[in-house]
Amino acid sequence: MSVPNRWLEFISRHIGILRGYFWALGGSAGRLVISLVYFVTIANTLSIAEFGLFATATATGMVLSRIAGFGFTSPLYRIATVKPRLIGVYTAGYLAAVIISIPVVLIAAAMFYFLVFRGDLSFGPFIVIIIAEVYLWRTAEVVMIVRNGMGGFDKAAILVVAGSALRAVAAVVFSLGATTTLAIWVWYYFAANCVIAILAVALFYPRQPLRWHPALYMRRWRDSVSVAAAEILFYLQSELDKLLMLSLSNPETAGIYAIIMRLVDLTALPIRSFNMMLVQAVMRSWDTLATIRTRLSIEIAIAAISTAALLVLAGFLSIYPNALGSNVSVVSPLLILVFAVPALRNLTEYQSELLYASGQTVRRTVNMAIIGLVKGGLLSLVLLYNTEVEIWIRLLNGIFLAVYLVSFILTYPYLRKPERRVI
Repeated sequence: MSVPNRWLEFISRHIGILRGYFWALGGSAGRLVISLVYFVTIANTLSIAEFGLFATATATGMVLSRIAGFGFTSPLYRIATVKPRLIGVYTAGYLAAVIISIPVVLIAAAMFYFLVFRGDLSFGPFIVIIIAEVYLWRTAEVVMIVRNGMGGFDKAAILVVAGSALRAVAAVVFSLGATTTLAIWVWYYFAANCVIAILAVALFYPRQPLRWHPALYMRRWRDSVSVAAAEILFYLQSELDKLLMLSLSNPETAGIYAIIMRLVDLTALPIRSFNMMLVQAVMRSWDTLATIRTRLSIEIAIAAISTAALLVLAGFLSIYPNALGSNVSVVSPLLILVFAVPALRNLTEYQSELLYASGQTVRRTVNMAIIGLVKGGLLSLVLLYNTEVEIWIRLLNGIFLAVYLVSFILTYPYLRKPERRVI
């Protein structure tokens, strides 16, 4: 068989998966462009210090959003993937879990505020951001998760782009106002997320009657709690750097770091779409990643794409330093100094997704705890002994390398074919 025929046969066998990936990738590409508009507008409308506070508060909201529902999004996603007729049953369980978790979210939010934000940000703007992230944007994310699980990548992609567009519109309108402070911006942000949540549920969530079935929920509580713990730890270690930057330095330093990491984030969107498709493929058939050669080949590809994306972005900003605005132009020369961070961070995320796909949720939780401790400890040491911006930025490569190596050592020995689940 000739090479072209082999390619045609491969494409015909996997046309559904490829179509789904390109829809997801299209959503990521659209989100990339719109997110760039949103980021540039806010980063250059707020001061660098206020942008640092906003980025750190939204990062806190991302962590707390994983407490809401106690991880019941995991069984909801699995059901959407393998038995979508039960979505109504598991949606009722998810809503109940969200309500039960409210006191825990509020206590955790108060703790974060007093430990990190009290001296720099008023409680009112902080809690508005937290509610927007935990209960509004997270609602839209759950709709995307369910649609992706059902294979509705087109609808999920439309929702991703629409959600990002609404945030971008809110940012542009805010930038044109007479007063452009963080205290005002949080209400624009809240309103945009409110509209996103309403549209997501009204237009995109599957129409199934809610049915209460506690016996099914009790079978899933251990998986849900372990997934919640893993996601909390994942986002905590992922966003811990922003929290440490603010608590160990000052809002302006936190702002510089937030801008750099936001630029790094822009290079990761296509990789995350791939990870999502990979998880679904592994959940349906472990043979997708049965060999170590396949897993390592994917790691090499992720590393190459991530690094290339950063180099292209850094090169563009070196030629056109003001392309993303005046505040970003101050920080953009530092981007090349974190040349290894995108690849190492994306690979750590990929390994975490492998554990989730193979059902190793408890192991994933343990890994996230250890990784968080390593990352937090190393970053604290760097910030305590190296206050010069260029020095600690360069050392980020070493920190993320250490995190990746720990993740690699903790992940691969535990990957094995998942047990069959009884739904």
